[in-house]
Amino acid sequence: MLGGGRAERLGDAAQGLPKPLVPVAGFPLAGYGVSRLVECGVTRVIVACRAGDEEAFLQALSGLGAEVEAVGEDEPLGRGGGLRLAATRRQEEGPVLALNGDELLDVDFRALLSEHEGSGAAATLVIAQVRSPFGVVEVEDDGTITGFREAPLLEHWVNSGVYVLGEEALALLPEKGDHEQSTFPQLARERRLHAHRHDGVWLTVNTPKDLRRAGDFMEAHPEWRPQKQLA
Repeated sequence: MLGGGRAERLGDAAQGLPKPLVPVAGFPLAGYGVSRLVECGVTRVIVACRAGDEEAFLQALSGLGAEVEAVGEDEPLGRGGGLRLAATRRQEEGPVLALNGDELLDVDFRALLSEHEGSGAAATLVIAQVRSPFGVVEVEDDGTITGFREAPLLEHWVNSGVYVLGEEALALLPEKGDHEQSTFPQLARERRLHAHRHDGVWLTVNTPKDLRRAGDFMEAHPEWRPQKQLA
């Protein structure tokens, strides 16, 4: 799990915390991701974070049903470097579930892993469609406006920041930098990258408005609340 976000765009709403630890409906953002991983059988979560933030992550994410190890980056490594660093702390071989600690999705991780294994790909990306922030004007070739659509789903698919990484993909992660600019383009050229289409919930939290929207969603969906485990 990537936990190095600085929450700069959240401003005072971040309360001085790393973005994955910003509370939403009483739980840190990353807690929702850990809880969903636990539901699919994950017992150990490795978080790549800034050096000095390790204890904060351990305290915030303890008691959710998984062993948590926080690995501090002495210098910013980028997302690809962070994933590579976290992967060095694995205790088992096999595909790795990787995700951002500051996004909320209801991905079925068991189905995702099964699809990845069946595809034979080096890595699988969870992709989703997003809504236009604006209304769309439907126009014919001659300039005639035929209608309007308010905030429609865009036809293109985008990377939601959740992946399954096999051994080949892990070996290609950069020591420093962004895997989306190196590892994934290379695998795509070699046709070894698979897409898992997700049409469920995907909430990104970058601004105070996003944070309020996520809080409203969680208040309306108490079933998303992480379940603290008894010691």
